[in-house]
Amino acid sequence: MSISVETFFLDPNAPGTLQARIQQMVAQGILAGRFRPGERLPSSRRMAKHLGVSRITVTLAYTELVADDYLMSKGRSGYFVSDNAPEPPAFPAQRAAASTVDWSRAIGQKFSPGLGMEKPADWAAYKYSFVYGQADPTLFDSANWRLCALQALGKRDFSALTDDYYDGDDPELVEFIARQTLPRRGILASPDEILVTMGAQNALWLTAQVLLTQRRRAVVEDPCYPALRAILTQSRCQLSPVSVDRDGLPPDALPDDTDVVFTTPSHQCPTTATMPLSRRHELLDKAERDDFLIVEDDYEFEMAFLKPPSPALKSLDRNGRVVYVGSFSKSLFPGLRLGYLVGPAPFIKEVRALRASVLRHPPGLTQRTVAYFLSLGHYDALVRRMSQTYHTRRQVLDQNLSAHNITVAGQGAYGGSSVWVTTPQGIDTSQLALRLRENGVLIEPGAPFFASESPPKHFARLAYSSLPASRIAEGVARIAKAIAETPSANPN
Repeated sequence: MSISVETFFLDPNAPGTLQARIQQMVAQGILAGRFRPGERLPSSRRMAKHLGVSRITVTLAYTELVADDYLMSKGRSGYFVSDNAPEPPAFPAQRAAASTVDWSRAIGQKFSPGLGMEKPADWAAYKYSFVYGQADPTLFDSANWRLCALQALGKRDFSALTDDYYDGDDPELVEFIARQTLPRRGILASPDEILVTMGAQNALWLTAQVLLTQRRRAVVEDPCYPALRAILTQSRCQLSPVSVDRDGLPPDALPDDTDVVFTTPSHQCPTTATMPLSRRHELLDKAERDDFLIVEDDYEFEMAFLKPPSPALKSLDRNGRVVYVGSFSKSLFPGLRLGYLVGPAPFIKEVRALRASVLRHPPGLTQRTVAYFLSLGHYDALVRRMSQTYHTRRQVLDQNLSAHNITVAGQGAYGGSSVWVTTPQGIDTSQLALRLRENGVLIEPGAPFFASESPPKHFARLAYSSLPASRIAEGVARIAKAIAETPSANPN
């Protein structure tokens, strides 16, 4: 029996190459039970004419399906559904008509709402997107990344992808972090003091789980990264937000019974304030004197284009009181989800055990691909390219903010990829953001960064990691126009 060619059609909006989409179309028909073993497929010539593609594309798709035993080739007779092709289940899929569970009672601990900030999934479709942490595809070295991934998939590295490290990490990646990445921040660490994580956020969660209990007090900066505040709230520790000033976290404002301090000294999140060297020493001295630990999130340290960055807080630590959090996700791309923790061996031992009980270790393919990308010099070249581009974008942004009298409340001493701005009193940037979205502009309101139930509403974060310099002027002009048109900002 032959399968009618009219059965097949290609979704023009489906992702992937034509060949991949044809493979998927045929495989889905087999998996759904529409095509049965022994049935003949349309010839490659007829299928190509019907779909409006080249015959070689169809032939290559058929060949791949033969290799995967979905199809079989019978000489000049054509292609048939293989006798060994996967079969659909003998029972139909179904879902419950209605749930009898009272989920308001069944859920023991609630984790929603999330970060308190809504970023549209289609942020890239907005022409003027000042959204933080998004990658610019024009800057990323996708060609060499692809080559590194192919190298990691090679036979030589097969065991690195397929073996279960249990609680270990890719030794090549750990060695590069120890020998190359950390020394640039003035840090020396051995492999037993390093743990690879699923991004910085995972590193912060692991750290909170190991160091905090309901009886211990954690200090967090205010404002701060909302996800960190959520992590600490979920740990049920005693949480104390401490307001930052122009130099970041003030040590003399810490509570006397502090156990763990979470801080972002190089680029305070979100104000981007940089903690001076003298204050870093003051914080370390207080930690030793009052017997507390410090967790340093050193995000964006690579993006230092205004002047060389200060040494990491961890590099100044002589008493083993600082746990260091780093990430490759910000400088490569956020979807990578790969970071690392550095701390004393007893701490890393416990964090490693916790990670193993939750997710074993980050995927071996990801770790080995990043190891190659780093060791072959592609990462350094990318960082240089990003720094130069960010520097240009910052200059354009600063000029236009000044021209429109938009006040910069924090812009960092070394660079970064965002600025913290303030609007006139009475402006609610959450409402401003909604109006701007209708005009093709995305900004991040500042309120979710604050711990207070009645946070200041006149702050906002403007990032430029994914926004070309050519669009910044018009984007800022639209922001300024929206501010001017807000009744509370216009005394007349």
